[in-house]
Amino acid sequence: MALSFCGNNKGSNAYSVENGVLNNGCFVDALNLVPHVFLLFITFPILFIGWGSQSSKVQIHHNTWLHFPGHNLRWILTFTLLFVHVCEIAEGIVSNTRMESNHLHLFMPALMGFIAATTSVVYYHNIETANFPKLLLALFIYWILAFITKMIKLWKFAEESLGVKELRFCITALLVVLYGLLMAVEINVIRVRKYVFFANPQRVKPPEDLQDLGVRFLQPFVNLLSKATYWWMNPLIIGAHKRPIELKKIGKLPIAMRALTNYMRLKDSYEEQRQKTEDPEKSPSIWKSMYRAFGGSILLSSTFRYMADLLGFAGPLCISGIVGNLHSSTEIDRTNKTANMTFGVFFMSSNELLKNTSVLAVLLFLALVLQRTFLQASYYVTIETGINLRGALLAMIYNKILRLSTSNMSMGEMTLGQINNLVAIETNQLMWFLFLCPNLWAMPVQIIMGVILLYYLLGNSALIGAGVILLLAPVQYLIATKLADTQKSTLDYSTDRLKKTTEILKGIKLLKLYAWENIFCDRVEETRGKELTSLKTFALYTSMSIFLNAAIPIAAVLATFVTHAYIEEVRLSPDKAFASLALFHILVTPLFLLSTVVRFAVKALVSVQKLSEFLQSDEIGDDSWRNGEMSMCLEFGKKYKYHGDTKVINRKDRYRMDNYEQPMRRQLRPTETEDVAVEVNDGFFTWGSNLSTLTDINIRIPTGQLTMIVGQVGCGKSSLLLAMLGEMQTISGKVYWSKLPDYEIFFDGSISGHDTGQSHEERSKNRYSVAYAAQKSWLLNATVEENITFGSPFNKQRYKAVIDTCSLQPDIDLLPFGDQTEIGERGINLSGGQRQRICVARALYQNTNIVFLDDPFSALDIHLSDHLMQEGILKFLQDDKRTVVLVTHKLQYLIHADWIIAMKDGSVLREGTLKDIQTHDVELYEHWKTLMNRQDQELEKETEMESQTTLERKTLRRAFYSREAKNHIDDEDEEEEVEEDDDDNMSTTTSRRSKIQWKMCCRYLSSGGFLMVFLMVSSKLAKHSVMVAIDYWLAAWTSSNPHNQSLADPFLNATNYTQNDDTQIAQVTCHCCFLFEMLSFILYIIVILKLSFLGVLQHRSCVPVFIILCGAAIALCLITSLTVEFLGVAAATNLHHNLLNKIIHAPIRFFDVTPLGQILNRFSADTNIIDQHIPPTLESLTRSTLLCLSAIGVIAFVTPTFLIALVPLAVAFYFIQKYFRVASKDLQDLDDSTQLPLLCHFSETAEGLTTIRAFRHEARFKQRMLELTDTNNTAYLFLSAANRWLEVRTDYLGAVIVLTAAVAAIWSTSGPDVDQSGLVGLGLTYALTVTNYLNWVVRNLADLEVQMAAVKKVNSFLSTESENYEGSMDISQVPEDWPQHGEIKIHDLCVRYDSMLKPVLKQVNAHINPGQKVGICGRTGSGKSSLSLAFFNMVDVFEGKIVIDGIDICKLPLQTLRSRLSIILQDPVLFSGSIRLNLDPERTCTDDRLWEALEIAQLKNMVKALPGGLDAVVTEGGENFSVGQRQLFCLARAFVRKSSILIMDEATASIDMATENILQKVVMTAFADRTVVTIAHLVSSILEAEQVLVFSSGTLVECDSAPNLLAQENSLFSILVRTHK
Repeated sequence: MALSFCGNNKGSNAYSVENGVLNNGCFVDALNLVPHVFLLFITFPILFIGWGSQSSKVQIHHNTWLHFPGHNLRWILTFTLLFVHVCEIAEGIVSNTRMESNHLHLFMPALMGFIAATTSVVYYHNIETANFPKLLLALFIYWILAFITKMIKLWKFAEESLGVKELRFCITALLVVLYGLLMAVEINVIRVRKYVFFANPQRVKPPEDLQDLGVRFLQPFVNLLSKATYWWMNPLIIGAHKRPIELKKIGKLPIAMRALTNYMRLKDSYEEQRQKTEDPEKSPSIWKSMYRAFGGSILLSSTFRYMADLLGFAGPLCISGIVGNLHSSTEIDRTNKTANMTFGVFFMSSNELLKNTSVLAVLLFLALVLQRTFLQASYYVTIETGINLRGALLAMIYNKILRLSTSNMSMGEMTLGQINNLVAIETNQLMWFLFLCPNLWAMPVQIIMGVILLYYLLGNSALIGAGVILLLAPVQYLIATKLADTQKSTLDYSTDRLKKTTEILKGIKLLKLYAWENIFCDRVEETRGKELTSLKTFALYTSMSIFLNAAIPIAAVLATFVTHAYIEEVRLSPDKAFASLALFHILVTPLFLLSTVVRFAVKALVSVQKLSEFLQSDEIGDDSWRNGEMSMCLEFGKKYKYHGDTKVINRKDRYRMDNYEQPMRRQLRPTETEDVAVEVNDGFFTWGSNLSTLTDINIRIPTGQLTMIVGQVGCGKSSLLLAMLGEMQTISGKVYWSKLPDYEIFFDGSISGHDTGQSHEERSKNRYSVAYAAQKSWLLNATVEENITFGSPFNKQRYKAVIDTCSLQPDIDLLPFGDQTEIGERGINLSGGQRQRICVARALYQNTNIVFLDDPFSALDIHLSDHLMQEGILKFLQDDKRTVVLVTHKLQYLIHADWIIAMKDGSVLREGTLKDIQTHDVELYEHWKTLMNRQDQELEKETEMESQTTLERKTLRRAFYSREAKNHIDDEDEEEEVEEDDDDNMSTTTSRRSKIQWKMCCRYLSSGGFLMVFLMVSSKLAKHSVMVAIDYWLAAWTSSNPHNQSLADPFLNATNYTQNDDTQIAQVTCHCCFLFEMLSFILYIIVILKLSFLGVLQHRSCVPVFIILCGAAIALCLITSLTVEFLGVAAATNLHHNLLNKIIHAPIRFFDVTPLGQILNRFSADTNIIDQHIPPTLESLTRSTLLCLSAIGVIAFVTPTFLIALVPLAVAFYFIQKYFRVASKDLQDLDDSTQLPLLCHFSETAEGLTTIRAFRHEARFKQRMLELTDTNNTAYLFLSAANRWLEVRTDYLGAVIVLTAAVAAIWSTSGPDVDQSGLVGLGLTYALTVTNYLNWVVRNLADLEVQMAAVKKVNSFLSTESENYEGSMDISQVPEDWPQHGEIKIHDLCVRYDSMLKPVLKQVNAHINPGQKVGICGRTGSGKSSLSLAFFNMVDVFEGKIVIDGIDICKLPLQTLRSRLSIILQDPVLFSGSIRLNLDPERTCTDDRLWEALEIAQLKNMVKALPGGLDAVVTEGGENFSVGQRQLFCLARAFVRKSSILIMDEATASIDMATENILQKVVMTAFADRTVVTIAHLVSSILEAEQVLVFSSGTLVECDSAPNLLAQENSLFSILVRTHK
């Protein structure tokens, strides 16, 4: 056919204009080309030259400034215009096929219009981002011209009496409307911006967010196309492949998404309700507040969701149309061709167009693209709203925490755990509910629509299938609730197991020394057994849930098609069968999700209830009484409670909140003549009960002096401080602070002063911030420096003075990064004394008028207490003339007090100076003197001993020595790897980051057992093969009779059964062979038997085969779901068992160099991932991958040409998943790492509430919380956007696969004799499933990659070398009573901790006689403790030997050696359980023996008094006993063993004098006949030893009796004795 613009039909003159130019249809179409050509000629030079891009008037860093009015409307209209042009092109091409010759004018203008519309939007985008509006004039002219030309065309159609029945008329009318609207948008831009036709163009400024270089989250600022496809994410995701994504890279959130903005929205709607309600006790509804604040976003998301769901039904309908119309004749009846001819061309109706299969294929593609775009938009909006809500709720909870009444916390009404749950669990529950809530109203609509369409296609039989789905839906809900319950019980067992594991790891040294590791390992295994039973139940329910999800559609299809075969008169056609199949797949998803959504809705209701109760809980009184006016407190609180808050968190005042920073040296002001800083009159205070804790308090605190508060434990000293700070509830009385100008102090710490004459500097000094050091030390998760400066400006001189005053320098020197080392919950574990001194340093550093110190000496030894008193309180604070209130038990410091308040039983016993009390209350004074003498006696021992501080520092040094050694030796763990920034290194880093750890996958699967792996793989392959076989059989069944004749008379149809049909059935069965050979063979026999038996019912003969196939598929679904889950349980069981055994049997050196937290992480977080997260991910990954592969296989089988198109699609998919996986892992890590600081900030705020409020630092802490929340939200939003980025791309790829499959199928089946409509339906149905599962393949791949890191970490510990437990000597060769005598010979002993380290003992020779009492001493690090470990073969004895009673201990099995010796360690270790378990875990001793041991240790009476006696409970770490009692239990434990050798390793280091005396006495009597080796903590404790071994630098330098060594003045022993005394 020759090409011609107007066509060259015979007998017609297409170019004739005899009837007028405009009456020639071809000329009108040519006229329509003019505007399009005009636009292309004008815009292309501008776009290519880039004229507009150079003329930006405003410097902004993002090219996303969308500021022309009607921006979004323009994009929507342009997209609609493009769609209408596609329809116009399709209509033109199809009409052209009905013509004798080609008429290019039917589709050429439409094609040009499509190109012009695309150009217009590209041009507009460039003009807008370049901010050069004058160039929009070209578009304005284009819209006018296009509108006019289309109007002429429509007018001519109307003249010819064409109407809405003709499709071309409707399209033209639509185009007129669209061009008119776009013209109106352009006029509006001119009206608002005045860029042309006006003298003064409007000036505009970019939004604040776009001027801020830190804002990188651009979703709100980009155009609609970039919004829909997340194009703006490309640089981040592609860049992640080269360099890891860091917090810096993701920047800040836009203002509208920040927690502060959303908090204001939520709080305003919450307060609005509070003001409207008439009942003041009725709490405002959080649901209503949430709806008012975020309802708009939820409605928008729901709208997107509805549109996506409705477009989802286009898939099945298009399949039905394509398959149904595949063989409709393309030849038109030429005799009728003039019926629809006007202007010499063919006009068709919309019905005729929709019968064209190619048009339907394109429509299916467009519907899929739109559906997926709307669905992802809906997901994004709900997730963004959910995150915004979470941020607002966190800010709301935090503000409430800062105002919580202290009594709520102390009386246990509001525990720290509850607050943490609110923050970590309840807010997340509400966030997740918001993510899922559009499903609540979208799903019912989806289900109803699906059932209606099924009924339309299949009639009554569809209702049977829908009934099956509806009946099984409640079962899914039941399983979901059971899953939640099982998860809770698993969590309980897991917590218990972790507690026991922690105990083992903390006491591992003792367990190894006593050879008890296997006994305690069995305890953990027992708990793990219970946990695994629970995990198996969990796995069973999970597999049932997966099974139902897979089996329900099969059961529904089976019920429907079998019913249809028997009750319907008409045979099932392929178009209806496969459309129904697709609809069933659509129906199952909402029903499966509905149970989850309902569960989350129930959880959300509970969470809102908890949140509401928390927000209604008691608050602390307002602080206005600090100005001396108690009475105005309540009114003030009501009036300013929320205005003050608003002021603090107003975004523009953000940097003004730091007005609490004081000048560094406070000068005494001349106006400060007030002699009383604080005064309490007739004060009665309570902690919440009706009984007052403090009664009749009348005190005054003198300004600039040292006031001490003393009294017995529990008499109310700390409560008095807190009462003055306003933390207690006032029953009656008033607290006055020194008179100030008329200030209003808001609860957030900001001040407004009415006294305008006062300078800012004076105001900042008198903010009434009180430097407060609480009795229980409280640290921030921050550096040492940040803990001390606490938000005040850094002053080097002052900081150094404070450090020296608190004796912190030696401790700081030990820390790895000095004062920049992070301490607190997540940082270094400091001792009590070190923590206490940092808290005191914080109070000293703050430049406040008043300092409250609550028992700062409690955790300090005498040296430090004296130093702190002299240098800190008397010198540093008093020199500054600051008012100091000191609570203390150290009465020896009373002589320094300017004023003393003595308390007793919650009231003031006496107040005055020491001299006043000496004069007026002699009895009290004498009582104090007696107590002081007693304290002095206790101090004698303390001064003689190595001080407590020295011990603390030694512990700290050991911890760091171990860690440094670890870093040198072992860099295996990924956590310790340092990624360098060198370019050489970067490529290797990237390749390592982007690889899936297949080795770890194999390790995980092999842990599950090869049988389970084989079962899983074979059942999965079998299941998917049978699923394909079912659909293939359906295709063959429905295609077997293309004419669909009535089956009313089966005997008439019997004649139709010919040999040809027999071969067709045989062919179908043969095709199934390649999928499932054995099954196909059986099916073939059944088919042949059935056909020979019931030749008359040909289509029904397929039913039994269909039933068998479906039954097999359902059975295989059950097997696969069970195998995957139980493979997971088996792998978890083996990995944990191996890990526990490896760790327990590792050498002691391993525990020295590996931080405890790291080992515990393997047993907690990593084990949890292996237990619960990997199995479902693995199941989902294998299912999605096999579904995609089977779909592609089926499409390729139906239309082999599809494989050509598959190559570029596969390449695109490879790159998408490659880039996404790396970025997703980085963003996941960022989300995890930013969540912990946020949760810690909440818990540390709740713990340090009194300190924060005393310092008046609420505003600073709020600001920090908002920053942490925003940081976490940014990471989460980017992660969510990255997921949308992936899903949009994989969905579009899926749509291209569907289009390719459809086009390939249409072309390949165009022959008149080929009937493959069933196979085409099969191919298209499978192509639709690819769209759903492609993104899950990548998502699961990324998740599995992250989760496999847990297996890698566990695996790294499995390669740890175990101790050699066997020994070279057989256990039978060792006498049962060995060691009988206790003789020890040491020959040339050389010992080291590791083969890579230097020896710690060198060439030691010694001989210890049976029953001898030996003392070992030496300076720190001399090797004395290493010798004690050598006796137990705990270290590497690489030369020499130790012979005990004639046997070389290195040859003995470790269990035998360690079970025959006894040791008492420096730190007393007790395990949770019973006293019996702690004394005799092997259960080998009688009760009498145990009581005897307790009696010797002088614990018998105490234990008898306990409920349960020997079975009395010991809490974790033995916390329910004192340190002394714990050490005595350890002594009893050593006695129970009845060993002839006892080693005491610095056993008296951490106990008091009385306990030490008991210990020494027992050793001398009960162990009189045994060999006792004492490693001395104090040299004085071994002065009576029969033999003393003195070590120096790992060498034995002296060996003799104590008197002999003392006689030698220059001996090391003599020097040690002298220096310690």
